[in-house]
Amino acid sequence: MTGILLSKGTAAGYRQELVAAAREAGLEPRVLRLPDDPKARLVAADCANIEIAYLTRDITFSEHYPAFGETLAAAPNLKWAHFVNTGVDQHPFLRNLVERGIRLTTSAGSNGEPVAQTAICGLLMLARRFPHWWAAQGRREWAPMRGDAVPRDLQGQTVLIVGLGTVGMTVARFCQMLGMQVIGVRRSPRRPEDPVHEIHTLAALPELLARCDWVVLACPLTPETRRIINSATLARLPRGAHLVNVARGEIVDESAVIAALRSGQLGGAYLDVFEKEPLPADSPLWDLPNAIVSPHNASASSGNDDRAMRIFLANLVKWARGKPLQNEV
Repeated sequence: MTGILLSKGTAAGYRQELVAAAREAGLEPRVLRLPDDPKARLVAADCANIEIAYLTRDITFSEHYPAFGETLAAAPNLKWAHFVNTGVDQHPFLRNLVERGIRLTTSAGSNGEPVAQTAICGLLMLARRFPHWWAAQGRREWAPMRGDAVPRDLQGQTVLIVGLGTVGMTVARFCQMLGMQVIGVRRSPRRPEDPVHEIHTLAALPELLARCDWVVLACPLTPETRRIINSATLARLPRGAHLVNVARGEIVDESAVIAALRSGQLGGAYLDVFEKEPLPADSPLWDLPNAIVSPHNASASSGNDDRAMRIFLANLVKWARGKPLQNEV
């Protein structure tokens, strides 16, 4: 039997799908789950039976998260761990798995469409100056925009999208539909089907910023992308440009963004991620009239779990057959 560590909800909600995938893979699964008491731990014999583990959102955002990490560390026969989220670097127990040579995969892309839709929503709200209407609504004031306060047409504006995975590509397609000039940043060169007008590497970022009305961050956090948006790069943007960050908080220097929003160098920003989360109650971002803040929730969508599970189950079949796994880290 093959021991698979799952959450209680996943084991119950996807029992039939797991059985079908295991049958296709030629496996006889034994599902193990953490004790209901978050302070309790699986006994050593159960830990020894775990070969596969799947970290789902219902564990990550619960009191069982510490127990999950400790269980993986105590599972001597663990061979493969799958993560629902793309950014596995955030998990404190990851180093232990890497040092032990455990195979790591993710359900990257499963929440890409919702994140992209949220990024597009943020872009449109800033472009149409919704914060102005929200503030007027709070004052019960009839305050139509007139004269210089009227927003610019998006058509003809230039958007720079850093990262062209599922999120970045979806945002790029939408921006092209709006008639925007789309510049992409990624390592690989442009392909004919890419929905961008140009593609450059990250090294070209400082020179590209001077041409951009919008910057959308949709890239992973790496040593190369850490704090690529800082006081120096923000100064290269045209005054009044806008920033959208649905990537990672550490990709920007938050204090520099706050200063740019206050000075008007940034006309506005939609931010879903932050250097410290939850965003502290005393952060100026809560009160800045040209900032839209959401609680690292851009991916929220009822279909995410199904899409993520399909990737895990497809990998289960591949793992059993010795084939390359999807989204292997």
